[in-house]
Amino acid sequence: MKSRELRAMDNSQLLDQLDDLKLTLFNLRFGLSLGQVEDTSQIKKARRTVARIKTIIRERQAAQHGGVAKGGE
Repeated sequence: MKSRELRAMDNSQLLDQLDDLKLTLFNLRFGLSLGQVEDTSQIKKARRTVARIKTIIRERQAAQHGGVAKGGE
C-alpha cells in the first residue's frame, strides 16, 4: 500500500490496518517456518507497510503537539 493511500485514512482506519497487517505478518512468518510460503517478498512488503503506518501515526502525533515528538514521551 502506498503512503498516499495511507495518509488519506484517519487514525482509526490506520490502526485497524496495522492490526490486520500484524496478523498477516504473523501468518506469513508461521507459514515460512512450515515451508508453505512461496513468495517470501510478501513478508518484506508487510513489514514496510507496518513501518509506513507507524511513521504516519507518529508524524500526526508530532504535529498535534507542535514539534518533533520523541519516542516514549
